[in-house]
Amino acid sequence: MPDMAGLLSVMAGRLARIIDRGRAFTEGALRFPTPEHPHLELEMQHLEQRRHFTSIAITACTIAALLVCAVIAALFVEVMLNAPLKWFIGFLFTAAMVALVIGLTYFLREVHLAMRTVRFALHRRK
Repeated sequence: MPDMAGLLSVMAGRLARIIDRGRAFTEGALRFPTPEHPHLELEMQHLEQRRHFTSIAITACTIAALLVCAVIAALFVEVMLNAPLKWFIGFLFTAAMVALVIGLTYFLREVHLAMRTVRFALHRRK
């Protein structure tokens, strides 16, 4: 199981960068598309998509972490009370893995969108 705190930290950092970039456009000098920045509307749409994907990824991974905590608590209850909870624990664990897969898939989608939409112009010296 990956380090959930580390995953959430990386995702939250990406979300913060996306929000900061969006604020720079909406609150800064680049508020409206100009002849110098005709791509502003398209970039804002991409930032909104990235924000949405990252938000879903954070939500799904947080749910996965909470379900893992529930698995641990159920294992503790099973041992302490000698209660047959194997099916319930199996369900919780499966749900945790599904939530983690969903979160990582949305995170990967956001990374791919970022790589596809951000291009650096390379100027060759002659």
